[in-house]
Amino acid sequence: MYIINDYPLAVFFCFITMLCWGSWANTQKLAEGNWRFELFYWDYVLGIVLLSLVFGFTLGSIGEGGRPFLEDLSQADLSSFWNALAGGVVFNLANILIVAAISVSGMAVAFPVGIGLALVLGVLINYISEQKGDPTLLFLGVVFVTVAIVLDAMAYKKNSKDKPKDVSKGLKLALIGGVLMSFFYFLVQQSMSLNFQLPEVGKFTPYSAVFVFSIGILLSNLVFNTILMRKPVDGDPVSYRDYFAGNFKVHLVGILGGAIWCVGMAFSIIASEQAGPAISYGLGQGATMVAAFWGVFVWREFKGASTSTQTMLKSMFACFIVGIIIIIYAGI
Repeated sequence: MYIINDYPLAVFFCFITMLCWGSWANTQKLAEGNWRFELFYWDYVLGIVLLSLVFGFTLGSIGEGGRPFLEDLSQADLSSFWNALAGGVVFNLANILIVAAISVSGMAVAFPVGIGLALVLGVLINYISEQKGDPTLLFLGVVFVTVAIVLDAMAYKKNSKDKPKDVSKGLKLALIGGVLMSFFYFLVQQSMSLNFQLPEVGKFTPYSAVFVFSIGILLSNLVFNTILMRKPVDGDPVSYRDYFAGNFKVHLVGILGGAIWCVGMAFSIIASEQAGPAISYGLGQGATMVAAFWGVFVWREFKGASTSTQTMLKSMFACFIVGIIIIIYAGI
């Protein structure tokens, strides 16, 4: 299988993760209109599963290091399967809760609570699991990125003309979603060998771990998204008939969104041996700022914003850049 052998390339892979995790939501914007998030989400999950298989049979099956994809799946023990599956279930529930929080209370409330909490706790949890990198620099970088996330939320709040429907409910959903989101990467890491070149017997290598993780998302979606379709946070209930009534183009957009997210997940996991899980996860969660970049410069969400809002946005990007540089330097 394909393995990264140096830190600079691992950091490059983490940047790809950041770009992918911060960009997949653009496909949801492209599918907006009469196509509800609950329907889009089925195709998004399908895209994750399909691309994890593509990675497994390509990068996961070439080269002399590690174990080939199918062989790796067949030798893994039950605990490895449970950890990777659990990672998928936890991620899926967290993702849905944070999206629900945004729908209920707006991005200004949900983002700093949900994503900020996931970033701080996730880096802490992953660093405890494998202490790789300078902890002082790592957490200083996380502080800067967290400040950037808060500034992003404040800018959205200042620019928004709509009042949150239910701040209290949104906060609760974001808190639960943020805590859960901080654990999914750790669970996937627990299913994997620390050495990719000579992997431990019974443990997964990256490509198998990502595939089983994706199956956890798919299986849990049968429960979570079905409930969300029948009892949506916002709007009228939707049915499976509505999903199958969608045209090929709208389904393809959702699958593309999932594929983009899966590229990010796979690259982050592949990079984690050299960079360490805390740095891989921390850099990946900088995706929030990539999403902000799309919102500011492509979708023009802040067109005509006040001078104070523009100042917040500039400060946000500055804090983000400083934080990312410090996190990278923590691994050198």
